Amino acid sequence: MRVIDSDGNMIGVMSSMQAQRLANEKELDLVKISPNAVPPVCKIMDYSKFKYEQSKREKENRRNQSIAELKEIRLSMTIDVGDIAVKTKQCIKFLEAGNKIKVSIRMKGRENARAYQGVKVMQDFFEGLGGKAVQDKKPATEGRNIIMMLSPVKS
Repeated sequence: MRVIDSDGNMIGVMSSMQAQRLANEKELDLVKISPNAVPPVCKIMDYSKFKYEQSKREKENRRNQSIAELKEIRLSMTIDVGDIAVKTKQCIKFLEAGNKIKVSIRMKGRENARAYQGVKVMQDFFEGLGGKAVQDKKPATEGRNIIMMLSPVKS
């Protein structure tokens, strides 16, 4: 097997008994790095220290990873200008936090016959965002609901 020492220097090709003896002399572990290679590659290292550092790196990566949530904003077909302004502000706050947004309108009764008005409300809401969002899914009628998906603009 091909052996690499703890500093990353190539020692050479030797038997597994010799490599294990060399690792025992240094009070370290002999770890197979690439068992499918010909000859197999082993490294002399402190395995417990390696596992500890690896878990530390994974924990750091998880901490730095941001998870985008899906927030929902509900509008109505008869929403007024002031209410739209409040919902727009809330939506901008969600977008700046990096969240995706699902904008929905639930149609009731006779509103089902005028779904185009709900789509117009959605378009007005999107225009009110001032280019801070991208439409992932354009407003579409799905049963009694009109749904639009938004995501933040990549900067």
